[in-house]
Amino acid sequence: MRNRAAALLWRAGIAAALVCAIGLLPWLTRTDPALTVLKARSAERDPDPAVLADIRDELGLDAGPFRLLGEWLGGLWRGDAGRSWISGDAVTPAVLQALGASLLLMAVALLVAAVTVALICARTLWLGAHRRLGGRRAGGSGSAVLAALPEFLTASVLATVVGVQLGWLPALGWYGPRWTILPALALGLPAGAVLGRLLDDLLPGAFAEPWALAAAARGVPGRSVARQAVRRCLPGLLPNTGLFAVGLTGGAVAVEQIFDIPGLGRTTLQAALAQDLPVLQAGTLALVLLAAAAAGLAALVGRLLVGPALRDGALPSLHGPTPPARTLQPFAYGGLLALVITLGLPRDPLALDTGERLQPPSLQHPFGTDGLGRDLLARVGHGALDTLLLALAISAAALLSGVLLGLLPRVSGPLVDTIVALPPVLVALLVTAVVGGGSATPALAVGAVAWAPLAAHTSALLRQERAALHITATRGLGAGRWYLLRHELLPAVLPPVTRHALLRLPGIALALASLAFLGLGAQPPTPEWGLLLAENQPYAERAPWAVLAPAAALALLGALAVTAAGGVRMPRRKPRTPAAVPEQQPRTRESKELAGVR
Repeated sequence: MRNRAAALLWRAGIAAALVCAIGLLPWLTRTDPALTVLKARSAERDPDPAVLADIRDELGLDAGPFRLLGEWLGGLWRGDAGRSWISGDAVTPAVLQALGASLLLMAVALLVAAVTVALICARTLWLGAHRRLGGRRAGGSGSAVLAALPEFLTASVLATVVGVQLGWLPALGWYGPRWTILPALALGLPAGAVLGRLLDDLLPGAFAEPWALAAAARGVPGRSVARQAVRRCLPGLLPNTGLFAVGLTGGAVAVEQIFDIPGLGRTTLQAALAQDLPVLQAGTLALVLLAAAAAGLAALVGRLLVGPALRDGALPSLHGPTPPARTLQPFAYGGLLALVITLGLPRDPLALDTGERLQPPSLQHPFGTDGLGRDLLARVGHGALDTLLLALAISAAALLSGVLLGLLPRVSGPLVDTIVALPPVLVALLVTAVVGGGSATPALAVGAVAWAPLAAHTSALLRQERAALHITATRGLGAGRWYLLRHELLPAVLPPVTRHALLRLPGIALALASLAFLGLGAQPPTPEWGLLLAENQPYAERAPWAVLAPAAALALLGALAVTAAGGVRMPRRKPRTPAAVPEQQPRTRESKELAGVR
């Protein structure tokens, strides 16, 4: 009971600190809030001192940020989140309406993601149901391409081709269920690809467990065994599913912008850019509450699925020792990517030639040219250095911090639930407000949120691994907490979490460049891959190669990451005799250590 109360206080403190940081955002940026509000209301009006004084008096800015924050918190008890500084309208109805639109979009996107997961795992499920997993070859190139596709690029292609050219579905607005299909596809396909790879990674371990072998020996239909195998793997996947659900609500800013959807992510971002403090605070609080609800629901469903086996330490391990997968695919993808970079580096990525604008691929320009006549092969090759090296560094740091924090779920759990609720752009704005702009801002912003899914994955796997039968047996032989952590828990958890980190590598690369495009880091003409996508997006219809070149590079990076992740396996270990396990003396000390492990 005491631990739950401490966790609740810790969660409330994090949420309060976040709301206070949002409330201080206009002052942290060291800009005059009245000037920002004036520009948002009337960009053409001169910032006359008398006009600025009237705005300060109207909004109560002279009282200071803490007075405004206190008044806003006091109004929440009455359901009143104040009035918008820009429009003057009540904040609560607007935020609730935006939340409703985002929840509907999230539900349809989760349905698309579920279908994508089913398609990715169908082959493994069929092989497992027919007891043929022994000869299964590692796959995942198709899912890697889906996971590496930028959401705003997918949204633009769907809106242009399916919505405008073919006219099959509406491409703009938000007037009913039919308007949710295209944006849900843009959001659900990448999310489903990552979740599908994570589930496909766990399924072989479930099919190898004793209950599955016994069921097959007794003639239980393979379909029933496959269904139970999915149920067995879901508890380790639920925390990341909850993170994706919240990300589909607050992180769908680009998709909402393209399809003109009045969702919560877009509303919060617009309020942040305009420094409309009441709307920004209410939107952020709604996202935090949604993240807490998703985390609580995921934990409850996980306990219902696992049942008393988690409490009694009667679970088999899903991560047995398996040899590394031997495949030539990572070398093929890596060699192809290295070839593109090698051919692009000798070329000048900044050379302009307006007479060669939007030229198709040729011998002189193998990838074609962009809207300014610059060689796309050169820009892709030079952009790879900054994009890949920085993404690799952030991924490594996220993996290390995610594993370390995942070992402390009571500390990291509330942090994960809060951080994942924030759109990355809003995090970048907060980082910019604290440390200022510059080339390091995107790296700090992405690094601040990249560890959260890995920490949630680590905590979920550790929770199940601690309940495994071999852990119970080793503990009964007198093994201490550190021995179990070094020799049993970490060797079982690190390989799947490392594969998860590799799956997220293309997304980190894209997030870095996307933030730079928004003016929160490196500026054009830097040849970053995300910048190339965003710069050439307006020419996607008349010059598709201008978008396909950087998109293909990202897809190639995704295929390389996924196939390389398939080779990260738990090495085979020689069985340890009971004498090899160090005993703890005296017994009272052993009991304390075992209680710490639990």
